[in-house]
Amino acid sequence: MARGGSGGMRMLHWLAIALIIILADQFSKLLIIGSMQLGASEPVTSFFNLVRAHNSGAAFSFLADASGWQRWFFTALGLGAAGFIVWLLRQHAGQTLFCFAISCVLGGALGNVIDRMAYGYVVDFLDFHAAGLHFPAFNVADSAITLGAICMILDELLRVRRAR
Repeated sequence: MARGGSGGMRMLHWLAIALIIILADQFSKLLIIGSMQLGASEPVTSFFNLVRAHNSGAAFSFLADASGWQRWFFTALGLGAAGFIVWLLRQHAGQTLFCFAISCVLGGALGNVIDRMAYGYVVDFLDFHAAGLHFPAFNVADSAITLGAICMILDELLRVRRAR
């Protein structure tokens, strides 16, 4: 459990990264809500559209067709994950790549929790496609969670390599 000498300052650094992600996520979603109707699509490039989609489920619309309980389940799950991540940040504040990774996950999770609490669904708007196939729409929060997951895998691979 490596801790930096100035653990409190490092902790604020990691929380600031999460806050920047939350602000970018919420700002981008407000722009979409303010400028597009639900279901609208605006081509940007030959492989990317801006869309306005609402996801009441989780990743890839998992449980989106449930009766409404999933809103509170995924909100509680996101808040629980956020609490655990803050604890991890306190325990490992000096581990740069690991803390960056979980700060990204924290910001993304809370960005989507805010949507669930405010609207009852998550606003998605990034739509990548090729050859008529569309990847499920996602948002800045989802992107941050994905970046965090990639960085966690990289951190673990580097840790295992150093241990050899």
